[in-house]
Amino acid sequence: MQTLRASDFGLTPERLSFAILEVLDTLVDAGFEAYIVGGGVRDLLLGMRPKDFDAVTNATPAQIKQVFGRRCRIIGRRFELAHVYIGRDMIEVATFRAPPRQGVTTASGMITRDNVWGTIHQDFARRDFSINTLYYQPRHGVILDFCHAMADIQKRQLRLIGEPRKRFEEDPVRILRVLRFAAKLEFQIDPAILAQLTPAMTRLLREVSPHRLYDESQKMLGGGHLTALLPLLIEYHVWPQLFADVPAEVTPFIQRVAHNTDQRIAQDKTVNPAFFYAVLLWETFLAREKQLRSRGNGWSEAMITAGIDVLKRQQPYTAIPRFAEQFIREVWELQPRLTQPKPRQVMHMLAHPRFRAAYDFLYLRELCGDVETRGMGEWWHEFQTMDNDTRESAIKLLNRHQQRQRRQNAADERTRDREGWLEEGLGTEEAVGVEGEGIAHSASALAQSAVEKMPSGLAPQDGTADNVAEPVLGKAARRRRNRREAAAAFKAAQSGQSSTSVSSVIRQDAHDDRMAGASTAWDETDRAPRSARVESDIPRRMNRRRRERDPATLIVLSRSELGSD
Repeated sequence: MQTLRASDFGLTPERLSFAILEVLDTLVDAGFEAYIVGGGVRDLLLGMRPKDFDAVTNATPAQIKQVFGRRCRIIGRRFELAHVYIGRDMIEVATFRAPPRQGVTTASGMITRDNVWGTIHQDFARRDFSINTLYYQPRHGVILDFCHAMADIQKRQLRLIGEPRKRFEEDPVRILRVLRFAAKLEFQIDPAILAQLTPAMTRLLREVSPHRLYDESQKMLGGGHLTALLPLLIEYHVWPQLFADVPAEVTPFIQRVAHNTDQRIAQDKTVNPAFFYAVLLWETFLAREKQLRSRGNGWSEAMITAGIDVLKRQQPYTAIPRFAEQFIREVWELQPRLTQPKPRQVMHMLAHPRFRAAYDFLYLRELCGDVETRGMGEWWHEFQTMDNDTRESAIKLLNRHQQRQRRQNAADERTRDREGWLEEGLGTEEAVGVEGEGIAHSASALAQSAVEKMPSGLAPQDGTADNVAEPVLGKAARRRRNRREAAAAFKAAQSGQSSTSVSSVIRQDAHDDRMAGASTAWDETDRAPRSARVESDIPRRMNRRRRERDPATLIVLSRSELGSD
């Protein structure tokens, strides 16, 4: 053991918080030993600002509770600790530990209970990394170094105390801590540690409580060095042990969000780890939603079910709390509403409690080149800076744009249908004839069914539907003729003629389809004055239904066959 003078390394009580000094002084006044240990001392020596300070003492948790009274709370079963509250600050106080007794480890060697108290000489050997074994007593101005930790800090080397394999088996979470410290401190990992980071070793993480892994993932996501950490998780086979069904790849979306998260932490802004989980699981969510919609589920049902399924799959890996799950699902479900907002709901969307997070999610997707956002990320970005009058104008313009887009989509769909019809007619003229015969046969069957359901006074005298189906047969023949003519026009256009003739053929064909039912002698009576029409309710309803039906299956009934009653 080395006893070093703290002032030689720039450590003074002035660099410490009031809360940690209050805890140390109270324990010393009560007759116990007390030191600052762990990352707080390490960060001070590296010139960094410590996130918090941890204390260690020879007092047991029960004795710490007795000293601080109501300000102390005992937590943990595997590692029993004391949380001491000084004002708004919380200081974690641990007791010196000795090696665990037999019978408190799993078959793989993981320690299941570690509440064996010991001395400071036994305690340093229980810690994981050498750089975390420096004990600092500010009132005495000394640093206790038991395993050349100061030399490792100066060499910027990350080294485990003891045999790496055994230490990982005792607590697999140390695998995550190795990578987190390597990314945060930019230290070189000891080769002996790297040799143990195998897929078989990382699978020990599945034996750790999902709740503890979620807590550790929060430290990784909120440590301010996420951009450097993610590639390490993939390289050393940790990624599949933390995230369910997520490909081991840092996509541009994940990369940008990680970079933004690190920037916010550097600026002392708050971050929500649940937001990054929403980013990580986004592609998995989309794949599940697509699968559900292909099975016939509606859009809203598929969104809700996919969110539940994806987060349920993640639970055995990292137990995301329910409030975080709700946050993630709302961010996902708001994406289509932000991408295609209804003009009347735009102002209501701004008041949604998850609008800001969902907007950030959408905007970052757009910045990464996601075309599914349709440019709405930039629109919402500008909309939030407008005054009320400008917002009303923007909403009106959005409404007009959406109407034009709907009309354009409908026109594009009709064009695609016509192109497919022409391509079918070019190479399969015989199939067109077969299709026409099939249409005629279906029309005849429909007509016969209609005759059978007619009242006896309205049915044809011969009891058959041949005369009823005759106009439909004529239409099928005309459709075959029109298809051949359109196919010929299309071939002519490909050989050098203008496309106008093809368009005119298509329009004429569509017109013929609409007018086919009125082009026969059966429809001459439709042009008669209203006073001359049959007054019966049944023929009137049938006449109205005839006009509403598709011409391809139109059944035209002669008024002479309806009877005079």
